[in-house]
Amino acid sequence: MSFRPAGRSWRFLSVCVGVALLLSACASPRHRAPVEERNLTGSVGAVTASNSNAGPAAPAAHPNAGQPGYYTVKPGDTLIRVGLETGQSWRDIMQWNNLENPNVLEVGQVLRVVPPAADATVAAPKPISVARVESRPLDARAPAPAGSAPASATSPAAAPAPATPAQPPAAAPAAPGQAREVDDIHWTWPAAGSVIAGFDEARNKGLGIAGKPGDPIFAAADGKVVYAGSGLRGYGNLVIVKHSNSYLTAYAHNQALLVKEDQTVRRGQKIAEMGSTDADRVKLHFEIRKEGKPVDPARYLPPR
Repeated sequence: MSFRPAGRSWRFLSVCVGVALLLSACASPRHRAPVEERNLTGSVGAVTASNSNAGPAAPAAHPNAGQPGYYTVKPGDTLIRVGLETGQSWRDIMQWNNLENPNVLEVGQVLRVVPPAADATVAAPKPISVARVESRPLDARAPAPAGSAPASATSPAAAPAPATPAQPPAAAPAAPGQAREVDDIHWTWPAAGSVIAGFDEARNKGLGIAGKPGDPIFAAADGKVVYAGSGLRGYGNLVIVKHSNSYLTAYAHNQALLVKEDQTVRRGQKIAEMGSTDADRVKLHFEIRKEGKPVDPARYLPPR
């Protein structure tokens, strides 16, 4: 019996095993060469796992973010709203931050909301002083002021034509109710209607006062108009009056505005007429804000 075929098969099997071992050796793991990425200028930079997945670097935080006297812009903010939230005039904020366009604000932008000063602190509350103007009829017999030169007898102005006595200007109608002094400011009711919505810091930042179209709206205290317009959504035709470094008042939903920005007003002066702009009914929405934070007007207005 011959075993030659079996020998040939064994040699063939040995050759196959050797080839398999060679292929396995060629496929064994080796260290990969560094991966390189060339940019358009031809320079080479290695890409590693640590930087290949890294996103864009976060912008550096503004050094004044969160500091007293500064405000960080939120989505939906306008310069008028920033002024209302901080108790400042939007024009002042625009000037303090050298803004060229009041309609362009960026989310995250940090704005100065106090006057530039060495210590950047807010001054103590101080009411805005309003000069008192007193009108008197002309009296030809009144003596001339001291130090004034006597009129020449030959001067044509020595014998002026008789002047009719000047009539004093009509006084502004007084707001209903008595005044109440809080923080050196005398407050009075801005309208005569009944209260239909009380203060709720979360849902209603002031008082709702009912009335009829055209009912008078009065300044609640002496101050200066820092805004008069309809640029703040949800407030309609709005007047904002600043009374001190700490206090301002807002009068919303009017049908007519009777004052303009930078105008000085007196307590009880008619500043608007009641309406329903941006509201579901005729009413006055009245706010008192202390350092930009809404406070309950009932704590400041006199009892009825």
